[in-house]
Amino acid sequence: MSAVSASPAASGSGRGVPADPVRALRHALDRAARADPGRRFHALYDKVSRSDVLWRAWVAVRRNNGAPGTGKITLARVGEHGVDRLPGELAAG
Repeated sequence: MSAVSASPAASGSGRGVPADPVRALRHALDRAARADPGRRFHALYDKVSRSDVLWRAWVAVRRNNGAPGTGKITLARVGEHGVDRLPGELAAG
């Protein structure tokens, strides 16, 4: 069983709260980091490039009026390009 699937957030609270896979991932990574403060996470790309994680990041960037990053891509330019295309293209690398 993976740490993510073992997380209580993966299956919801059991009280009618829907499962949140992004929250479950964050919870599992947090638990692993707290259990071993010296731990290095070498294989996270597959996790941060998931479409649900990327979509959650986009929502946070949009909500915070995020500034252009190293690629100098503005929120307006992403909107012109197509927000729905963004997570898939980022995941593909």
